[in-house]
Formats: sequence, structure tokens, C-alpha cells
Amino acid sequence: MKIGKWKVKLLPAVVFALALAVLRNVHSVPSPAVVTVEVRVKHGDMVVTGPLEEYLVGVVAAEMPADFAPEALRAQAVAARTYTLYCMRSGKHADADVCTDYRCCQAWRGEEDAEKLARIRDAVYSTAGEYLEFAGQAAFTAFHSSSPGFTEACGAIWSELPYLVSVSSPESADSVPGFVSRVDIGVFDLRDTLLAACPDADFSAPPEEWFGEITRDESGRVSAAVICGQVFTGVKLRELLKLRSTAFTVDCADGIFTFTVTGSGHGVGMSQYGADIMAMDGADYHEILAHYYPGTKLASLNLSS
Repeated sequence: MKIGKWKVKLLPAVVFALALAVLRNVHSVPSPAVVTVEVRVKHGDMVVTGPLEEYLVGVVAAEMPADFAPEALRAQAVAARTYTLYCMRSGKHADADVCTDYRCCQAWRGEEDAEKLARIRDAVYSTAGEYLEFAGQAAFTAFHSSSPGFTEACGAIWSELPYLVSVSSPESADSVPGFVSRVDIGVFDLRDTLLAACPDADFSAPPEEWFGEITRDESGRVSAAVICGQVFTGVKLRELLKLRSTAFTVDCADGIFTFTVTGSGHGVGMSQYGADIMAMDGADYHEILAHYYPGTKLASLNLSS
């Protein structure tokens, strides 16, 4: 089945939302260029095949606010394009190149607001075909919402990569909505959650004594915490307790554990709010990308008009 520029492979439970959103994007504004690369996108039980740049319009719409500075949007477009090429090479999915689940690949949505769509398409097509490479391959260009002064090194979460190291990031509570968040958890809820993950933990001590040594990495995030004699990584605690990041402090009073969390996301690679601030301070997308992915080079795919 073919819809506009997109070919749709129907699987058992067919969902048409993505295809319909693509139709709105494809026909709303003419494309200034067509990239020869096509991408297979998995959305639920549906696989859609179409032009890379049209797919990226939906990614940027979902991943970054359209009212961010143009150079930040361009940096996001290049990062998203690079990540897509990285996924295409790595073979994450057997039947597709990428999916629309942000927990696995990248988010995707159609943008109905004409003004926002125009800003996003400009960001994508003004950088058409551009991507970051390292050692001749598309880089793993992870990105996240905001960081507490410094980004996280890739090795703290995944494998170490020389271009994904901890670098400064300029955002703060004055520039990021919800930059500092708070999570309150009752002592029994915390105990039950941690026991389910680590049955050997001994919660016989008073709750005020449950947390022992907390180790932080160079970015200030929690790398590990000793809780009731067991070691939990910061990444695991973030997952179990549904914290916005691993940059947190913890206090216990009146039967409640309070986690005060700074920033949002895993912290690796480009901070989106940091990129927006850099752009507003005069940096172009080349400078933003060079800052967050040091050692990578900007390359270009072949284009056809």
C-alpha cells in the first residue's frame, strides 16, 4: 500500500495514525530537496517506508519545542539524522531501521500547527543530509532534555565513547521549566520497591539509616548508593523510583523520603535546553554540535533534487 511518498507494510494490528500524520506533513509544505536515503519506521504493528528528511520533520517535532531558537532546532535535526543513520547501520530492529518509541529509538509525531511546522521543516531542510561522523561512521548522537551544569559521560550508562564525554551545559532553573523536581515516597513504598529489585537488602534499621554512602561522578550525578547494605546504581534508582535524572539528593523525615532531582533525561550527549541557550547566546548549530559531541566531524549525504 502506498500513501504519498510513503509505502506502508500492513502487519496484523494496523494503526493508521502515523501514516495520516505523515500525509499532513508531506502535503502541507513542498520539500526543497529529496534525500536519496529512505528509512523504514516501525510504529506499533505498522512499518512505514519513506524519505529520511520527511521522517526527521516528525522526529524534531516530537523531540524539541518548535519555539526553540533556529540554530538549536538545526542542531537537533542533525543529531536526529545522525542517530537515525547510526540505527540503520546497527540493525536495532529486524523489520525496520528505527521505531517511534522514545525509550528505544526516537519519538515521532505529526505537527498540525502551520507556523511550528514551517520552523521545523526549515531546520531539517536547511541542514538536509548533514550528519556527524566519527572514524568514518555515523556517531551515536544521544541527546536529552536538560543537565545540571554538566552532561553525563556515555560510559556511566552505556559503553564509553570518546566523543560522548561530560561537558559543561549552560541551562539552569531560571531557563528550564521544571528544572528542579521533587519526588516524595513513603518509607514502606520505598522499602517494597527496593526489595522487589534486591531481595537481599536488610531494612531492619530505622529508615533514617537506610541510605549509606552515595557516590557521585564528575558531572555531579549519583553513580551508586549503598542502601541497606546493597549497592544500587544511580541509573537503577532512577528507573525504580521514576526520577527525572540521576542528579538527585535524598532526605528522610516523618516517614517520607524526599528526592530532589535536577535536570531531566539520561544526560548523555546534547542537552536540548543547553543547545537553545547556546543558540540564543549566538552559537550556530556547528558550534553547538561541536561542543556536545567533541571530536566528531560534520559530513553530508548525497542529495538529489
